[in-house]
Amino acid sequence: MSRSAHPAGPRHADVLPEGHYSPPPADLNALDEKVWARTVGRNADGVVTVGGIEVTKLAEEFGTPAYFLDEEDFRARCRAWAHAFGPGADVFYAGKAFLSKAVVKWLREEGLNLDVCSGGELATALAAGMPARQIAFHGNNKSTGEITRAVEAGVGRIVLDSFQEIARVAHIAREAGVRQPVQIRVTVGVEAHTHEFIATAHEDQKFGIAVADGSAAEAVRRVLGHDSLELLGVHSHIGSQIFDMAGFEVSAKRVVRLLAAVRDEHGVELPEIDLGGGLGIAYTSGDDPREPHEIAKALHEIVARECEAAGLRAPRISVEPGRAIVGPTAFTLYEVGTIKPLEGLRTYVSVDGGMSDNIRTALYDAEYAVTLVSRTSDAEPMLVRVVGKHCESGDIVVKDAFLPADLAPGDLLAVPATGAYCRSMASNYNHALRPPVVAVRGGEARVIVRRETEEDLLRLDLG
Repeated sequence: MSRSAHPAGPRHADVLPEGHYSPPPADLNALDEKVWARTVGRNADGVVTVGGIEVTKLAEEFGTPAYFLDEEDFRARCRAWAHAFGPGADVFYAGKAFLSKAVVKWLREEGLNLDVCSGGELATALAAGMPARQIAFHGNNKSTGEITRAVEAGVGRIVLDSFQEIARVAHIAREAGVRQPVQIRVTVGVEAHTHEFIATAHEDQKFGIAVADGSAAEAVRRVLGHDSLELLGVHSHIGSQIFDMAGFEVSAKRVVRLLAAVRDEHGVELPEIDLGGGLGIAYTSGDDPREPHEIAKALHEIVARECEAAGLRAPRISVEPGRAIVGPTAFTLYEVGTIKPLEGLRTYVSVDGGMSDNIRTALYDAEYAVTLVSRTSDAEPMLVRVVGKHCESGDIVVKDAFLPADLAPGDLLAVPATGAYCRSMASNYNHALRPPVVAVRGGEARVIVRRETEEDLLRLDLG
């Protein structure tokens, strides 16, 4: 299938400096299984399908832009993480990646716990029936109201992030007449190899209590001094979109060293260690993420080895995959609006969404893939930049990609691996309406988060 071609854009070698580009793929119609959800494929007519439904039909029914989430893939990834870590560990889905009542229901049914970091996320979890004991409450500045609600609900753990919060949670728990289980979030001086804005374990950042200067040891003393707090263990999170396990090894060494110091000073062996999340996914064909069973084996071995060396019983491990579960399960579907070849530069392809539905490219310089999904094409590849419709020069969806030179307005493009953080960080910039999230499974599609309407926007505006 083809359409009348637009003038092909410049060759990639003319635009991108040597070493900063890859040659166009041999087949622009191919779908790399690393970056697409499991039930995504092309049918005999060349149209991409998910859960057995053509994207053209999805666009007709639900409009664009829209997020389409492969429910079977999501559930399968939950099961893979739970199986990999086994009954002797806890898997907490990080709700900040993407949370809705339907997702909470799936987590319950697949046996995962839930990590929340705001009152809104806690409200969603409780409204959808997640047992409070299976909820961990994070955040570097939880309000008194949020803490009170968490304590009264009976959340399974509150992750303490500062000395002020230790006192605050202890007071609220004492007033409520309960003994609240807590963990202490520590920073261990390990900077994950990732974008500086999402590397969260080096000392110069807002999260956690530092190990190196003795602050974490003091936090342990303070928590143990409160009868209203039950110290489960320590929590460490070293960053996001991580592929290399070396950072976790260094982090585990320092956390176990802290556990040994706690034993030596207080005669207490803390029963748990939470190693956080941050495991990466494939956004492009060049990414090579690890499978859950590889991650589980490596983390268990690291902790067991370090504890044996320190003469400690191995604590129960918790992990918090969010992006690694939901990220690959969804794609964003757009319609092409305009195509603008710039002589000697590149071709700009504008779609009907942009930074309001995916801020990550502008915020983190994130890289994504993009594919023509409403048809196949045998046209020559052209180097493009896929951009949104917002009044901002940084409104870029995909910085550099190859699409067929016969691309035309009305074609449908899909950007895979947008399940994590895209809808969660979506905005109403330019008064854009945030897109819906549509779950697809077994030939059926249903809206789990509806598209915003102009009435929604105006209802908040009191004039």
